[in-house]
Order: sequence, then structure tokens, then C-alpha cells
Amino acid sequence: MYRESETQTDPYTPEYVTEKGTVPELLTLASLSYHRGLPAGLAEVEMIERAREKRAWEKTLPPVDDISQVGKRRAMMEELERKEWVIREKEIEKLQEVRLQVLKQILEKREEDNTTTNTDRLNNIWSKKQAGKEAKFKKMRTENIKSLRKLTADRENVEGVLTRRNIISDYSSFASQVYAPQTRVGVFLDRGSELYNVKNRYLNTYEGLLELESSLPDYVTQPRIKIPNLVAGKGGAKKRFEKRLKELEETAK
Repeated sequence: MYRESETQTDPYTPEYVTEKGTVPELLTLASLSYHRGLPAGLAEVEMIERAREKRAWEKTLPPVDDISQVGKRRAMMEELERKEWVIREKEIEKLQEVRLQVLKQILEKREEDNTTTNTDRLNNIWSKKQAGKEAKFKKMRTENIKSLRKLTADRENVEGVLTRRNIISDYSSFASQVYAPQTRVGVFLDRGSELYNVKNRYLNTYEGLLELESSLPDYVTQPRIKIPNLVAGKGGAKKRFEKRLKELEETAK
């Protein structure tokens, strides 16, 4: 029979009947239930062993109605109470150790999270500072190049004489601004070149190439070469053919 594990409840405990005058040891574990002591672990086993020792100790107690054994009975009960307090103190110490361990793990996790957060924040700040520094360096280099160009231009024209443009020399030199303009003056030769790109499915796809090839005539894909009959000819063509044939025969010997 199929059973779904997720719908399983606590294990079923059937009804029981005991004989008169008997107390089975199993009934001493009635306080334990599934996930509350069961399945039994090391702590539950120690508790069961202590309960057995206590039941065995109770059998050695003097009877209550024996007045002569009252002092002995009280001393034995006080000794048992001291032992139980020692056991309880050890259990409390174990619980405290577990809690301290859990608290230590929580503090370590929080410290690790804080360290990760601080590291990420410092990395972000460092990245922004680096980006700002690179931008400043780039601006300084650009300004430096512009200043050097200005100084070069001023040095070439020390007297400050204005010269008119010589159109003839500009068009006669292929290195002038007319034929090879510089980008720094605002001329971009390849600007808008993507507008002249041929975009056709016959050239960009394999299916288009096949369709284009099927539309071509046969003499394009299957060239026909007609060899002229030089043997039957007359004049210089026949003589040249005989001469080449003779050269080939001599080479083959």
C-alpha cells in the first residue's frame, strides 16, 4: 500500500492492559513521545539508567513504619537528593555550554557578515576613486596635448603673421587636410559608413545563396570550353601547334 511520507503523523501507540500487581518498566517511559525523547539518544539512555538505579535504591530503603530506621532512611534520602542536585548542575552546565556555543557561532556569523559588508563598501569606494582618477588623468592628458599643439603652432609663427590658405599646395599634396583630414579637427571619414553596407538575404544566408545559384543559367555554373581544331587549320596557327607539339615530344624523351 502506498503511503505519503509528508502526511505521516506521530507513530500510533496501541492500547495496553497490564496484570494486577505488575508495573512494566516500559510504562516508566510514558512521558516520552515521538520527537520528544524518542527515538532515544544519549541523554534519554542516561535518564533511563538513573531511573533504574533509583528504583533499585528505593527497594533498599528501610520501611516507613519502622521507627528505629527513621534516621537511616532520612540520611539515605538526603544523600540521594545531593546526588540528584549534582546531576542537575551538570545538565545545566551542559545546556549553558551548548547555548554559549550557539551564541559564539551567531557572533562569528555577524562578525563575518560585517566584515563582508565593510569589504564590499570599501571596494566600491575604491572603484569609484579609481574611476575618478582615470577620468582626471585622461582630461589632463587631453589638455596637455592641446597645449603642446598650441605651443607648436605659436613656435612656427613667432612673428604672428597671418598667412592665407594656399589652395594649390593643398590640392597638390595628398597629405594635406583636403585628402586626409585629421579626426581631431572634427572630420570622421567613416561616419555613416554602415549605411552603405549591402544587406541582402541572398548574400547573408545559406538558403539565399542556394536560391541565387539556382536562378543562374547553366553556362555560368557549368562552363563549356570549346577547344579549337588547330590541326585542320592553315597558316601560322598550324605551324605554331606543330612547333609546340614537337617541343613537348622532345621534353618527354
